[in-house]
Amino acid sequence: MFIYEFKCQGKPEQYQAVDEAIRTSQFIRNKCLRYWMDNRMVNGYDLNKYTAMLAKEFPFADQLNSTARQASAERCWSGITAVYEK
Repeated sequence: MFIYEFKCQGKPEQYQAVDEAIRTSQFIRNKCLRYWMDNRMVNGYDLNKYTAMLAKEFPFADQLNSTARQASAERCWSGITAVYEK
């Protein structure tokens, strides 16, 4: 296995964009978890569809591309299954 370490040098605007993307993905993951808690019959596919609804409801969530939104929902679903399917 190879491990690469590097340090990025960016502009303040780039760092701010990365921070906003991280906060938005955390927001989507938390909203998906809340949606699952309120509707226990929901599966991972439903969480992916829910991200599209979040993008329509929250303009800042729409700025994150759909692949990143769905990745946040999939991480949420994998956490749920890791805890409840043992």
